[in-house]
Amino acid sequence: MLPVFVYGTLRPGEPNHDLFLRGRTAAEEPARMRGMALYDGPGYPYAVERLGDGAAHGTGTGAGAGSATETKNATGTETENATGIGERHGGVGEVSGEVVTALPEDYAELLRVLDQLEEYAPGDPTNLYERVERPAVLADGTVVRAWVYVAAPTVAARLRARGKLIESGDWRLRG
Repeated sequence: MLPVFVYGTLRPGEPNHDLFLRGRTAAEEPARMRGMALYDGPGYPYAVERLGDGAAHGTGTGAGAGSATETKNATGTETENATGIGERHGGVGEVSGEVVTALPEDYAELLRVLDQLEEYAPGDPTNLYERVERPAVLADGTVVRAWVYVAAPTVAARLRARGKLIESGDWRLRG
């Protein structure tokens, strides 16, 4: 059961959080996801994976992007090498958001509802978003695997060519 990385209207304080997540989560932790750029939809954002990164061309379970190394600490939890913290912070290198852990009894239904909200259906070439598994870095440096909805390939290509980049990588700071 993977948590979900949210970076736009599903974040706490944003309109879709109350509609879709309130009362269905066990935890919500600030996090960031590397190897992505954030674009204005408008009205909602798209995370776009950086071209040339393993995450952009993997099977959805690759190690992800970014130049920081990940190591196991004494408890066996992955942590981020301090030399990578702050590198490419915000903008094209990283997207800010929260890792949301669903209540176990609500997990399947929550994924179904989020897939519907994001208009995602596995294998559908008309998807606006794809749900993929990527590493997210929590505030304490711990790396966790999470689902994230990223722009589908055709949408991503259009956004890279002429989209409005949110330079900060943070939907709340889009100005």
